[in-house]
Parts: sequence; C-alpha cells; structure tokens
Amino acid sequence: MSEVVDEPTGSTATARRDALLLVFASGAVIGVLGGLIGLGGAEFRLPLLIGLFGFAALHAVILNKAMSLIVVVTALPARLLALPYSEVSQHWTIAVNLLAGSLVGAWLGASWATRMHSRTLYRVLAGLLVLIAAALAVSHLGHLGTLELPTVARIAAAVAAGVGIGIVAALMGVAGGELLIPTIVLLFGVDIKVAGSLSLMVSLPTMLVAFARYSRDDSFQILRTNTRFVFVMAAGSIAGTVVGGLLLGVVPSAALIPLLTALLLISSVKVWRHQ
Repeated sequence: MSEVVDEPTGSTATARRDALLLVFASGAVIGVLGGLIGLGGAEFRLPLLIGLFGFAALHAVILNKAMSLIVVVTALPARLLALPYSEVSQHWTIAVNLLAGSLVGAWLGASWATRMHSRTLYRVLAGLLVLIAAALAVSHLGHLGTLELPTVARIAAAVAAGVGIGIVAALMGVAGGELLIPTIVLLFGVDIKVAGSLSLMVSLPTMLVAFARYSRDDSFQILRTNTRFVFVMAAGSIAGTVVGGLLLGVVPSAALIPLLTALLLISSVKVWRHQ
C-alpha cells in the first residue's frame, strides 16, 4: 500500500518542482530582457502570464503588478547606491510634478481594469503593448531632446503625462519606466541615468496606489492562491535583471531594440486574439 501511495506523491513533488523551475526560468528570462535595456521587464512578463501560464487578463495584471512592485522595491536601493542620493534629490520637484498626475491615473486605471469585460481588457492590453513597443524604439534608437516650454506649460504637461502613465502602468501592472524615462528627459532635460532613478521614485508610490485599488476587488484573491508563484517568478526576475544589467552594453542596441520591439508587437497580436 505504501508503494502505491508513494509513487503518485513522488510524481506530484517532481511535477511541482518542474513547474516552479519553469516559473523561475521564465522570470529570469524576463529579467534579463529588462536588464539589457535598464528596465524591470514587466512589459514582457504580462503576455507570458496570459499566453504561457493561462491567467485571465485581470488576474495577469494583478500578478504582474505584485511582481513589479517587488522588483522595484529591490531595485531602488541598488539604484541609489549606483547614483548618489544627493544627485537625484536635487530634482525632487520633477518627481512631485509627475506624481501629482500619476497617482490619480493609477487609481483611475485600476478602477477601469476591474470594471472592463475580459475581452475588452485583452484588446486594451494589446494596444498598450504596441504603445510600449513604440516608446521603447523611440527612446533607445531615436534622439531624445528637450522640449522648450514655459515653466507653467512644462508643469501642466508633466501632470498630464503623469495621469496617462499612471493609467497605463495600472492597466498593465508595470512600473511605467518605459514611459517615465523618456517623459522626464523630454520635459526636463535631465541626464538619462538620473531620469532612471527618478522614474523609480515615481513608480513606487504610483504602483502602491494601483495595488491598493486592486485590493478592493474580488480578483485580488488571485494573489492569495498564487503566492508561491509570485515570489518564485519575482525572484527569477530579480536574478535575471542583475544578469541583464551586467550584460548591458555587450549587446548593441541597434540589434537588441528591434528584436525586443518585434517581440512586444507579436505579443500584442497574441493577446488581442486571446479568448
């Protein structure tokens, strides 16, 4: 009798181990892709959660948001160590301007996501993947100058951009760095490394607001039933981001960015067609 019981138990344990290895490896690949371009990789994680792991649109967004939050919390101290706090803090008004809009946008985006029909959300996510692909191509292959605007117009533009970015970040479950960094460079003309640190400072409270809104919806239960999944994939993403960061500059952007852009566009088509 014991042999009959032990065999399925062993098979189940092996299957669980293999499944967790797949989750970790998927997170690591996503992290490497993000690390190669200086981002967290959540834009690549979302279609994977839907296509490979079979989560419904809203569940995938909430899981992606939780993992993005873990990755950003981990990345922020490391980023501040690489770039002195004093160098970032002198630009605190930029973060405040963007946060004035992004916090509102995050709440709105999360509210809309919880009310959308699943099919509609798939279509919205597919469109946003195209937007992220375009932003990725422009920010890494194009030349980002600085818009010459009066101070009042610059502040208004930053708040408006913050609202839009907050909505996108909440709807996709991403940190929003893909949009925040070029926005900061375009509107305020700061160095792109400083812009990267500022984007993290804006992303964290923005994600917390969206997370708080999602916690009020019944779909938030998906986190409680997939806690191990979240932490294993997040751990893989963090490890992959470190590796990708070490490889940053090894792979030329001229070859990498078109490939990643194409990957996002293909993912958008698959998400659009997802039932």
